[in-house]
Amino acid sequence: MVAFVFMSTGEPDNPISQVSDESVSGDSDKLVSQGSDELVVNVNSHTGEPKTGFDPLLGWGCGHVNFEPLIQSTLFKSADDGSIINDLATNYSVSEDGKTWTVHIRDDVRFTDGENLTAEDVAFTFNTAIESNSELDMSNLEKATATNNTAVEFQLKEPQSSFIWRLRYVGIVPEHVYKKETYGSNPIGSGPYKFVQWDKGQQAILELNEDYYGEKPYFKKITMLFLDKDTAFAAVKSGDVDVAEIEISHANQTVEGYKLVSLPAARAQGLSFPMQNNTGQKSLQGDPIGNNVTADIAIRKALNVGIDRKALLEGVIYGKGAVEYTGVDQRDFGNPEAKINDSNLEEAREILENAGWKDTDGDGIREKDGTKAEFKLYYSASDQTRQALSVAVSEQARKLGIKIDLVGASWDEIYANQYSSAVLYAYSSIDTFNLYLQYHSKVADDTYKNPGLYNNSVVDGYLEAALRSTDQDQATKYWQLAAYDGNTGFGPAGDTTWLWLVTIDYLYMVDETLDMGTPQRNAGADVLGNIYEWKRIDAASLTSK
Repeated sequence: MVAFVFMSTGEPDNPISQVSDESVSGDSDKLVSQGSDELVVNVNSHTGEPKTGFDPLLGWGCGHVNFEPLIQSTLFKSADDGSIINDLATNYSVSEDGKTWTVHIRDDVRFTDGENLTAEDVAFTFNTAIESNSELDMSNLEKATATNNTAVEFQLKEPQSSFIWRLRYVGIVPEHVYKKETYGSNPIGSGPYKFVQWDKGQQAILELNEDYYGEKPYFKKITMLFLDKDTAFAAVKSGDVDVAEIEISHANQTVEGYKLVSLPAARAQGLSFPMQNNTGQKSLQGDPIGNNVTADIAIRKALNVGIDRKALLEGVIYGKGAVEYTGVDQRDFGNPEAKINDSNLEEAREILENAGWKDTDGDGIREKDGTKAEFKLYYSASDQTRQALSVAVSEQARKLGIKIDLVGASWDEIYANQYSSAVLYAYSSIDTFNLYLQYHSKVADDTYKNPGLYNNSVVDGYLEAALRSTDQDQATKYWQLAAYDGNTGFGPAGDTTWLWLVTIDYLYMVDETLDMGTPQRNAGADVLGNIYEWKRIDAASLTSK
């Protein structure tokens, strides 16, 4: 068994206002200059204002949410189709045992202070990250060694195919000036932009790095605002921002001079199910384990077959997303064979009847051996979208004779009850290591990974094989088999470990003079990920159409 330490991070929750279909007229005297090569973007909700500054070793660009760090270069980056391509790296190889990764880098890169970027800086960055005590999971990296100026060897404790994502998102810092206490407030990097100033609590300003080795972006200055979503939407209406993420509740609003851009991110929403019966067992923190209702696969199967996901998509999130069955349907490592057909009440009821779940007392709730088909569903009380999804699922479940009791709660309360009750969680990581953590058997350690305590030795074998693989294509095949191999798997066609519902797109109000190029596949949270393709369109050309 391969074991790693994972830093658990919850999601920020923002209240959502009531939906309105009204149109909002923007201020004609816009502060954002159309035709300007300066860009104003609100980044509070995902990139966010970094509490520890713009330091990749403390989470900037990587961690809970992965995004383009802009100031620093990374060894690899993402193409528009979502594939991993070279940035600083020119090529890489993996040893036969999967424990040694060798990456060769460019020899023409300089930091913004004029010093050359070498393999020593890369090795220093990753070795420092091991001890950084941040969101970064570097627990499987033994050490990084520069074998010459343009080659770095990464020695892993155990094979880990998903290590490619660490190489993709960790920005490289200069060894000669890096100090943990001060770097985040005045970072030096080799990325497409250089740091200018940071007005804490308000904004950060970046300017184009004229010495950047790659394709130079059109925009010479980026002002990143740290506004909450409500304030950001007000900034849109007054014309003070080029790009701002908005709540799903504003999806039907229009603002003069702006367009609504919906960017997929495969941000899956779903119910985790306790997979074990209640035997009185407790977690390491003393929290209850087990649920005699959700531990029955017939309950889980019936919900997966009977729930109408399309109705949830259209009714709750206004069509801004997609139906979801496995949690990773839209990823390269998703397995279409693991899906099932849904919205079939008749089949779902038959599953329950055949399993002995019958409504013998006529109260509308099925029972079996004296146990009612009833369980609690926890959701974040401050997230109205999750609340709406929870309500809609519970209403549909009643048609099957299953009663779901809704509990809006804090994350601390949710984590304390996740092993004994269903929870509405979100999953959006593109890092395959998180798939391992999501479904590999584990002890009840009170992190939110594998909250159902799913334990399947066959699936464990596939996950371990995927992690050990030295070939990404072969690893993908194992990830897919873990979802369903024709007999078993974590997907609804197999053990039905979750009730996945929908994915939710990220919605942005974008100045109509802004051309955002081709957004990267399923990377809606990283709105600046393809900044190299962005440009400003002459406003006159828009009015002439």
